[in-house]
Amino acid sequence: MMRSMFSGVSGLKIHQTMMDVIGNNIANINTIGYKSSTVNFQSMLSQTIKGASTPGENTGGSNPIQVGLGAKMSSIDFNFVQGNLQSTGKITDMAIQGEGFFILKSGTSVFYTRAGNFSFDSYGNLVNPSDGSIVQGWIAQSDGTVNTNAELRNINIPINQTIQPNATTKVTYSGNLPSDAAVGTSYNAPIQVIDSQGNSHDLNVMFTKTAENTWSWAVTSPSGATGNGVITFNSNGSLASVTGGPIEYSPTGADPMSITPDFGTVGEINGLTQFATSITAAAVSQNGNVSGTLQSISIGGNGEITGVFSNGQNKVLGQIALALFKNPGGLLSIGNSLFTESNNSGVPLVGVANAGGRGQIIVGTVEMSNVDLSKEFADMIVAQRGFQANSKIISASDEMLQVLVNMKK
Repeated sequence: MMRSMFSGVSGLKIHQTMMDVIGNNIANINTIGYKSSTVNFQSMLSQTIKGASTPGENTGGSNPIQVGLGAKMSSIDFNFVQGNLQSTGKITDMAIQGEGFFILKSGTSVFYTRAGNFSFDSYGNLVNPSDGSIVQGWIAQSDGTVNTNAELRNINIPINQTIQPNATTKVTYSGNLPSDAAVGTSYNAPIQVIDSQGNSHDLNVMFTKTAENTWSWAVTSPSGATGNGVITFNSNGSLASVTGGPIEYSPTGADPMSITPDFGTVGEINGLTQFATSITAAAVSQNGNVSGTLQSISIGGNGEITGVFSNGQNKVLGQIALALFKNPGGLLSIGNSLFTESNNSGVPLVGVANAGGRGQIIVGTVEMSNVDLSKEFADMIVAQRGFQANSKIISASDEMLQVLVNMKK
């Protein structure tokens, strides 16, 4: 039999495989997070008809004479070039701008993907809706801190979760006490403070001018609250000294409260001042909050999930993790836009987005397929012509064999 015929058969096979890969790329032109593939060929073994000879003293050397035995497929490689980002406006849709993979878990199996079209299920898990695999990351502690060195967990954000009340421990005052006010002049600065059960109480501090550049302060409500002191000002209107405090109050049924009044920094003009202008002194803020329920979430570029509660408070609830691989081309595709670790991909380097070489998470978008349709059409022509040329080898070899058979006639 003729070697050329078998070479032609091998060429048909690899060009058919090339067309299969091209067809799969084009079929996934609109698949979220899809990474195109490219086929690479290499020659097969060659039959040596004559080996190479060594040059002699009076003769030159000769090169080997070999006949190739066809071609074979050397590899099918993933192309992990960034795909275009498409806006969806959906808060749970995410794309990675840069390197990295989202981490998903189903049972004990771990998967990696670039497709970030996620949603919450009825249990509050952030999932891939096509198969229910759960996005992995870290859940924040009660104080809102996230330990990114801890073991990965399911991202679970119960929609009915509440934020507990925090008792007021500090009240900040700002504004002006008139320097031209008469001695004995008084001003009130009311504000609502919160106890440990989330109840509000009207706290009022009265400022009274007792001497030049000197004011006293005292709590006048609620009933039973205590706290007083003296504030003095420098000649330039800045704070000179503050005495007294804290404000003590024991609300019924709640923990006793100890509130530190912050009148500003001594020597600075960043709190209460004393200028010859109108009265503007007031309590401008306090650090307590009532209880609240989760209303919505937002996700930052580093994957940090922040909850917005009905009491106006924001709290970090968790953080999405990303994985890097030294050789992403070594990952094993298992369908559904998912990959698994292989012997040649390297171990996943897990960490936060936008750090350590990992890309930034872009919320409200998804990464589209990176298939280049013009390149695929060009490759399709190459595959078609390659297949056609190899079929000509077989038909020509068959005609030559037919001539050989006809010699006997």
